[in-house]
Amino acid sequence: MLVDSHCHLDYKGLAEDRVGVVTRARAAGVVRMVNIGTTRREFEQVRATSEEFDDVYCSVGVHPHHVQEDGETLSADDVVALTKHPKVVGIGETGLDYFYNKGPRERQHESFREHIRAGVTTGLPIIVHSRDAEEDTIKILKEEGAGQTKPKGVLHCFSSRRILAEEALKIGFYISLSGILTFKKSQELRDIARDVPLDRLLVETDSPFLAPEPFRGKPCEPAYVTQTARVLADIKGVSFEEISCQTTENFFHLFNKVPRPA
Repeated sequence: MLVDSHCHLDYKGLAEDRVGVVTRARAAGVVRMVNIGTTRREFEQVRATSEEFDDVYCSVGVHPHHVQEDGETLSADDVVALTKHPKVVGIGETGLDYFYNKGPRERQHESFREHIRAGVTTGLPIIVHSRDAEEDTIKILKEEGAGQTKPKGVLHCFSSRRILAEEALKIGFYISLSGILTFKKSQELRDIARDVPLDRLLVETDSPFLAPEPFRGKPCEPAYVTQTARVLADIKGVSFEEISCQTTENFFHLFNKVPRPA
């Protein structure tokens, strides 16, 4: 039993065959999927997809790449209102991206803070994207009280420096690992993953991106989360069954609005 804690079922590469994608995930033992919101204008479709499938849930948020676009300003109150829907179980994808810098940094900071404040209000987990922005990510999370109150969160698709993982763990966050973990050039990431406590790890696909070995070059999909889990099990020196059980338990502990399978 596994969970894909972060996927984009409405992106090109998956949207054309959503039923097939979800069916293959179920066959692979994936019992829950979180369809991640990245823009306000597309949220209704993201939510509709979660309503279409019993085992798919969703989040609401504006990715740092989109914060400067028309109509993509969400206040904390706006986010809170959208989380009232029973299928909305997380806040984000939000955060900072200094690699592409598609959104002005000041605007990224403002948006990130609003999302965190919504998390503080609702108690829902914050789904954080951070790329080349380790220091500011931790600084803003701490300043907004993300580690001092009930809502915690997750650093999704972690591929940053060790310092970000260490500081995030200190404030109660989880570390989620994607197919990047399986890439040949990802030894530094595997070394970091080795040191993250088992009870603070999640797995994800970030599909349709970052397909793990041996599927690189193909659109990723939630069924492939099993490959990342197998590599993570090897890194941690435990069985695939144990890593599956632990990461699934971690998911339900963090995303506590998601009901467990019967």
